[in-house]
Amino acid sequence: MNREATARYYSDDYAQARERFRAAAKTAGAALDALPVLGEGPRSEALSIDLAWLGPRDARRVLIHSSGLHGIEGYAGSAVQLALLAHPPPLPPDCALLLAHALNPWGMAWGRRTNAANVDLNRNALPAGEAWAGSSPGYARLDPLINPPSPPCADGFYPRALLHVLRHGLGTSAQALAGGQYDYPEGLFFGGTGLQPELAAYRDWLRDRLCPVRDALVLDVHTGLGPRGRDTLIVERADHTALLAGLRETPEVRLRAPRGDDALGYRVRGGLVNLMTQALPGARITHLIQEFGTLPLLRMLHALREENRAHLHGGSAEGRGAVAKERLHQAACPISPAWREAVVTRGCRRVEQALRLLERAASL
Repeated sequence: MNREATARYYSDDYAQARERFRAAAKTAGAALDALPVLGEGPRSEALSIDLAWLGPRDARRVLIHSSGLHGIEGYAGSAVQLALLAHPPPLPPDCALLLAHALNPWGMAWGRRTNAANVDLNRNALPAGEAWAGSSPGYARLDPLINPPSPPCADGFYPRALLHVLRHGLGTSAQALAGGQYDYPEGLFFGGTGLQPELAAYRDWLRDRLCPVRDALVLDVHTGLGPRGRDTLIVERADHTALLAGLRETPEVRLRAPRGDDALGYRVRGGLVNLMTQALPGARITHLIQEFGTLPLLRMLHALREENRAHLHGGSAEGRGAVAKERLHQAACPISPAWREAVVTRGCRRVEQALRLLERAASL
């Protein structure tokens, strides 16, 4: 797939991405559903999580491909999903493909990583019975640096951040910052005070529609950390060890589990994997975050920090705020044709590889 072919799968805004996804799903013969989300987009457009199902509705094995859990990151996953609908991969017997488009449609529409309540949805799905409370002591030390209560401005972020990393180590700093926190509602990586409506609706839909499923492989697409233009599959849960072994043997797949010793290795509290466990209690689940690299850690963190400042403390529509918003968009989905081609190519390839592994896993 060349650059000219892949470029057409990228949308300019959420409304266009949603319209194109729904039209492509109908053309591909997919069963289409929508979960309305409260609120509206910048031009008063409706918001929804859109779901396209290819294959038998009573399939016992399913590959779930989701995009946009972190709103602004949804453009890359949406492009992969449009490419998959344009050329649907062959499905093994008793296997289906579910494409979940824009799990955080408000964030995608408004150019934010979070939803309208400033909740990071990949920190919001806590295990049953666990309280939405608490944060790492390390986050408290970082709060003045990463959540300054002022509009975007030059304030020595990079030397201060580097000094912190030198003092505490990269892995420790990344874990304290990005593991999830529940004490700073206006801060980055806030997990909320209760399950958010988007995730509740998605969980209930999965629970209702996927009752027959016995094997579920989840590819949840994100952008940000890791080698630029490359994808890393981060194992969140793997009940099906044979399936995981097959992934390890697949050429070009960078597969890893959280280790806590570098920027990619932090463990997330309240990750989407918990929601999948609640929705599919009878299934063997292999849950993978597919992370496409864009920027080094500190540049990505700076982009998130400045956009959050703009949104909460003024200037989000003009001046420095507009610059911060655009920089986050470029950090989440670079304009580079080479990067965009790599994402669509690698994204489709991983889906095809995963389907072959599900076929092999049928007898295991």
